[in-house]
Amino acid sequence: MKQKIIDILKEIRPEFDFTEKTDFIEQGMLDSFDIVSLVSSLDEEFGISIDGLDILPENFSSIESIIALLKKNGVK
Repeated sequence: MKQKIIDILKEIRPEFDFTEKTDFIEQGMLDSFDIVSLVSSLDEEFGISIDGLDILPENFSSIESIIALLKKNGVK
């Protein structure tokens, strides 16, 4: 799952290294448009539908937070 997330992030913003432990939002690696693209890609890749109430910056600030969001939405 982690590698799939990294691959999706690299498709959206290939200029950044998403393997580093950093806050993607705080560091300017992802903006609001990127998050919309990311949600769409995650929904498609994992066959889920992320609730609009879960589309918050803190849920997309790191690989770990994205994994937690996916698990909350039923991804194993």
